[in-house]
Amino acid sequence: MNLSPLNTGFVKSNTGVSMNDVGILVLGHGSSLPYNKELVESLAQMIGKNHSGPVRTAYLNMNQPNIQEGLNSFAGTNVAKIVALPLFLAHGVHTRQDIPQEMGIDPQKRRGTLKIGGKEVEVICAEPLGVDECIATLACKRAKEALR
Repeated sequence: MNLSPLNTGFVKSNTGVSMNDVGILVLGHGSSLPYNKELVESLAQMIGKNHSGPVRTAYLNMNQPNIQEGLNSFAGTNVAKIVALPLFLAHGVHTRQDIPQEMGIDPQKRRGTLKIGGKEVEVICAEPLGVDECIATLACKRAKEALR
């Protein structure tokens, strides 16, 4: 399986919006342990290398910025859409209820329009990471590393 980065700079979303006009808000759970935030920040930097629009981070609990602050950090970027990308493996109460509520959007629709920096911006909750061949490949890699 090829895990090389994707170049999304010139790709348009299925709605015709340039990916330059799409912000990604990488969402971590949050933790009192500092490496959790460091991990989320590192993954956001990696995502930023593969996405031409702005990438920010936010946390559901314990860390800053919180979700509202993360959304507001897109003010002045001229994004038309923000995709909230939870770094969670599967759906649960956080992805189904807590995150949409913290974002101020309908938990059933998992999308809505918010005013950010005086501009109407569509906010969309992405699916959790879920089942994917690249996650299985990474899990096998971690298992092999454990045997060393």
